[in-house]
Amino acid sequence: MTKDESKKFAGLKALLAVLLAGSLAVFAGVAQAEWKLNLQEPVTDLARRIYDLHTFLTIFITIIFVGVFSVLGYSLVMHTRKRGHKAADFHDNTTVEIIWTLIPTVILIAIAFPATIALVNQRDTSKPDLTIKATGYQWKWGYEYMSGDATGIKFMSVLSTPRAQIENKEPKGDHYLLEVDNRLVVPVNKKVRILTTAADVIHNWSVPAFAVKTDAVPGFVRDGWFKAEKEGIYRGQCSELCGKDHGFMPVVVEVVSEAKYAEWVVAKQTEMLAAADDPNKVFTLDELVKRGEKVYATNCAGCHQPTGKGLPPAFPALDGSALVKGSKEGHIAIVLNGKSGTAMAAFGAQLNDADIASVVAYERNAWSNKLNDVIQPAEVKALRTK
Repeated sequence: MTKDESKKFAGLKALLAVLLAGSLAVFAGVAQAEWKLNLQEPVTDLARRIYDLHTFLTIFITIIFVGVFSVLGYSLVMHTRKRGHKAADFHDNTTVEIIWTLIPTVILIAIAFPATIALVNQRDTSKPDLTIKATGYQWKWGYEYMSGDATGIKFMSVLSTPRAQIENKEPKGDHYLLEVDNRLVVPVNKKVRILTTAADVIHNWSVPAFAVKTDAVPGFVRDGWFKAEKEGIYRGQCSELCGKDHGFMPVVVEVVSEAKYAEWVVAKQTEMLAAADDPNKVFTLDELVKRGEKVYATNCAGCHQPTGKGLPPAFPALDGSALVKGSKEGHIAIVLNGKSGTAMAAFGAQLNDADIASVVAYERNAWSNKLNDVIQPAEVKALRTK
């Protein structure tokens, strides 16, 4: 082997090594990822109907596609001038026109019939066993149980994926961007009606395994339903482009047995009573800051950042902000009511007086602000009534 041939051989080996390493990396990624080429496994009768309809249409369309392009390909290859074919000169064939009108009509009817049945079934929200209101906020869901033993239970459901994973400082978890601090819990084999609305922009409440996908529109109440036949945890996401952090707004539903659901209702009611604040309680600054830090991390850090530096110009900094260092009343008011024409949402309906007082106190005493301001729930309550 000559010197030049030896160099070429070495270069070829290096190329093969790179290709092999790349292939191994790809297959390693495949082994770690869950690759699916179909819809989620259906767990309701409606979802199963839609799943079967999807499968039927996919097969149907594939047959049409293969048939049409096979004829087209055969015609292009076999009927060329080189093969001695000449262009035909004909028109007005009534038989062909009737056939190519009847066949698409039959196809459309074959598709429309099962699709219409599924659509009508999807809109039948009558006679529910349980009714739950889901309100979309940027970027979380608020749930309120409106019937049965759980009537009055209310809570917020917020993304719980650690910020370190989002910022690629830690490995992604099994349910990255699809985990929440409070799951929606419902009993198995019960018809659940979901009322959807929104407090700011259009959101969408979607769980593919239930075949539920309903827009949540400010000022309107829309509804959908599901009847899960299998216990488990089912995940979805807001399916409407609702602004920055749109992908950080998951829906997680836990379907449990009736016995476990009854236990959850009691536990949740007890938890709500324990968490209820005495409206006349007076907090110390340390208590406010400690509580406010948690409220800020859950509700504010996504936009204004954990450092308080924000993401200008859309999300201004709170560290050194004129608003934060201004009057307490103005600061509380903007947290309560939001700011029109901006992404600043109104938190008056999401947080109670103690939470708002604590987060305002935290912001006025965090980072470089250090105002030593104490905000009491009574001050928030007074501004609510104005």
